[in-house]
Amino acid sequence: MRVPRVYIEPNQANLSAASNSSLNLEGQTAHYLLKVLRLSVGREIVLFDGQGTEAQAIISSAQKNTLTITVEQVERISKESSLYTHLGIGVSRGERFDWVLQKATELGVNEITPLLTERVEVKIKPDRADKKYSHWQQIIISACEQCQRNTLPILHDPLPIEKWLESNNSARKFVLDHRGTTADLSAQKPESLSLLVGPEGGLSESEIALAIEHNFQSMQLGPRVLRTETAPIAALSVLQYCWGDFG
Repeated sequence: MRVPRVYIEPNQANLSAASNSSLNLEGQTAHYLLKVLRLSVGREIVLFDGQGTEAQAIISSAQKNTLTITVEQVERISKESSLYTHLGIGVSRGERFDWVLQKATELGVNEITPLLTERVEVKIKPDRADKKYSHWQQIIISACEQCQRNTLPILHDPLPIEKWLESNNSARKFVLDHRGTTADLSAQKPESLSLLVGPEGGLSESEIALAIEHNFQSMQLGPRVLRTETAPIAALSVLQYCWGDFG
């Protein structure tokens, strides 16, 4: 039987100090375990705090809106790639962007910055920005629950592409461009790496030129034009194979 994994915010409980103790879970977390997963007393669960700590626990009591969890064992377990990656990607519509966040998390990305580029069609209204961010963060949390990753990638606030390029200090930088050249991935593994991907319609020629001015290297993934949700996943997989934990 599959043991459910549940994210616990660090301000909700200090997992690292919770060994052989009890925790009370309320609100959304308790609702999810009781009403969605329909777990009952005696069921094993795994808790993680998004900062590398994982705890084996058992549901010891359940009430209408509250669960009591008995923590049996706490461990620091890292499943992070040795390749530190930062994905900057143009915001796309609906499920496409959700899919990228989910798969990038599974592939070990450490930081994600949604980018506002010339061809971004999504309008993030100021009064809905917090709700949009919370939705994206929940996609990442759910992906970590599924793939057994204990550390949440950092999700940055959306930035204009110009500001992201100016502030980026990764050791190696790549911009996906189907009109570009095949990147040289034979060099020694970099300490950190950034990958720039456009939205639907791609990056404009001026944006690619600006990226190159900021020491980004062109990266082509074959002769076909990949969709905005396919391109970053394909590129991240190649990079993990060359320098990360796929090889």
